[in-house]
Amino acid sequence: MVTAVNADRRRRELIAQAAELFDRAGYHTTNVAALAEAAGLRKATLYHYFTSKDEILFWIHDEFIDLLVAKESARRSLPPVDALREVMVDVLELMRTHRGHVRVFFEHYRELSPEHRQTIRRKRDAYERTVESIVRRGVESGSFRDVDPRLTTLAVFGMCNWAYQWYAAEGGLSPREIAERFFDLLLNGLREG
Repeated sequence: MVTAVNADRRRRELIAQAAELFDRAGYHTTNVAALAEAAGLRKATLYHYFTSKDEILFWIHDEFIDLLVAKESARRSLPPVDALREVMVDVLELMRTHRGHVRVFFEHYRELSPEHRQTIRRKRDAYERTVESIVRRGVESGSFRDVDPRLTTLAVFGMCNWAYQWYAAEGGLSPREIAERFFDLLLNGLREG
């Protein structure tokens, strides 16, 4: 008997498998038949869980942004310096644990339906405002020099979000080590002394 809990767990498994397949084969070249085959299902069974490939794309986006938001809530009480460092760790760590999600999130936002794009945009904007508020708290407390919080937030995302293009788990540095080095560059720059 399929319970709601089992169905939800199976949906999450299918979303993870789809994200991996989209990462390997590409979103545009992967069809529903390929998704079903990769999951060991018949196409009709896959449609029991999702109405379309586009819906799966939405759920990959939704799951990824929800993972970031959940991680953020755990560090609200941290000082701004530590909180901003952990933002960077979070994004880079997801490149190790949810690589397909990361690629889909950063490369296929435009393929979402207008309704789904609006839902994800609201969550992305809220997350960005949260990170911006960390920078603002840092400026106000004197932990950071007087910088533009919005531009600094975009710089943090620019450093971290692009790393999925070159990050390799076997590359020698862990996501946390990369985040620490990025954070040092952000905080201290390139100049000596």
